[in-house]
Amino acid sequence: MTITPFEAMQKAVDIVGHSPHATNKIAATIFKENTAYSSTNIWPSLIEEKIGTEMRIGSSSGTLHAEVSCLLSFPVATEGASLCITDPFCPNCAKNLAESGIKNIYIDHKGFDKDFALRRGEEFGAMSLRIASRAGINIYQLWRKEEKIEPIYEVPNDFIPPQDNPIKIEKTSVVPNIYALNQIVASTQVIHKRWACALAKNTAGENFFLVASAHPAIGFTRDHDSDIIARKEGKYSFYLEPLNRILMGAHRYGLRLIDGLIWSSEVPTSRELVNIVGAGIQTICLGNEESARDEDAIAASRLLADNGVMQFISL
Repeated sequence: MTITPFEAMQKAVDIVGHSPHATNKIAATIFKENTAYSSTNIWPSLIEEKIGTEMRIGSSSGTLHAEVSCLLSFPVATEGASLCITDPFCPNCAKNLAESGIKNIYIDHKGFDKDFALRRGEEFGAMSLRIASRAGINIYQLWRKEEKIEPIYEVPNDFIPPQDNPIKIEKTSVVPNIYALNQIVASTQVIHKRWACALAKNTAGENFFLVASAHPAIGFTRDHDSDIIARKEGKYSFYLEPLNRILMGAHRYGLRLIDGLIWSSEVPTSRELVNIVGAGIQTICLGNEESARDEDAIAASRLLADNGVMQFISL
């Protein structure tokens, strides 16, 4: 039986109070046909056990956002799925939702009145909504008791978001091992110095490789949107980092990355690292362990390595 947005939102509301976060308790439900998965914002178990909940991971909190937790745990492909959220989503989540192929987002009407949403309202309007709409995502406000839905933004029927640098995802016959990963690294040409690649499997056991570079969110192109994507709103930008793109792209098509067979040209950003840990990845290979977008990324990687959360291998 197909799950309705009202049922999905109720699942999120039922668990939001169980969020371990002391102040910002948020929950979400991802659903597609008769499959659903709900989560609050959480600390990945390894971060909670080995580092704790008080310490920041570089420039990032140690929490996995509820929306991302849902994307990474959904048992089927996220392409075409919908998401119900108790609160307005942040720009980082907007970029991840776009890359993962989400088609509809429903926000609980009470979420707009919460203190967190009121403080972040400008970021939601200036970036989150813009990113989601450019990616072709419908956005709605939902009232559970009244069973009412009102559009915040609806995508035109003929809209196809432009992409000038999509993730490369191809089936491969190679045996997934470190040699195969090294061959992909050596044979790949990209247009951005920050890039990554990985090997993955689907539920049928077939092997795939993925390649992505840092790039503006889906729907934005360098040629036509250079002025927009150059802007920042506080700590947020319109760029999605390569390993976040690979994580979300893999789940979009029902793939799971193979731990230890993931490569990044440089140290991933703090937020990428938290999401990678949240995906159950403990080992990644690096092209340059001393290069990163910022010093916080280096600090985050050392914190995770020193506490046995992640292992970094030069390749």
